[in-house]
Amino acid sequence: MTDNRIAVVTGAAQGIGLETCRQLAHVGVHVVLTARRQEQIAGALATLNHPNIEGHMLDPSDDASVAAFFHWLDDTHGRLDILVNNAGRLYNAERDRPDGPSADIILEAIDNNAMSAWRMIQRALPIMSANGYGRIVNVSSGMGALTDMGGGSIPYRVSKTALNAITRVAFNRANGDIKVNAVCPGWVRTELGGHSATRSVEQGAEGIVWAATLPADGPSGGFFRDGKSLAW
Repeated sequence: MTDNRIAVVTGAAQGIGLETCRQLAHVGVHVVLTARRQEQIAGALATLNHPNIEGHMLDPSDDASVAAFFHWLDDTHGRLDILVNNAGRLYNAERDRPDGPSADIILEAIDNNAMSAWRMIQRALPIMSANGYGRIVNVSSGMGALTDMGGGSIPYRVSKTALNAITRVAFNRANGDIKVNAVCPGWVRTELGGHSATRSVEQGAEGIVWAATLPADGPSGGFFRDGKSLAW
């Protein structure tokens, strides 16, 4: 890809988000790496040290932050071609309660892991529609699939199920050459995944970059791992 596409990656200061920025820049995309704190951004940019990557503060769980970010993006680039909704966190609060997590914790997880993506999509879709091109990738998890639903990690599971639903809603709202997909990177060796995980960060990011750079005849509205369809 050499046509100067503009990509925004949320939660990109480390792990899969950071590697996604690296791989997108490697294929010629100009990447806006975002994180909640400036020191995170500075560290990430120093690690990547790539001319096609810049950083900007963004908290996708905060409406005002999202609005300010898109105002900056419009002033600076005037377009958005690729959005990777990677920001999120793992919740293990149920370990402290034999009856499971509180409703407040589940709602917090949904806001952080699903509604943050929706805030970004609401702003991104009109821009992409006006330009006739867009790729939206929601970084999800197999733990959110109803076909593989378990009783542990309840806030995380429920939030990723919600993210999968948002993927389908956004897909049905998109028009023209706009692809909206959910991607499960698998169990990846990150701070979230832990050292025992079976996949490298590079492997986890590859499926995200695949969905972010799909050709016009590529799939949309699906759930994928390594470019292969997963059951919801």
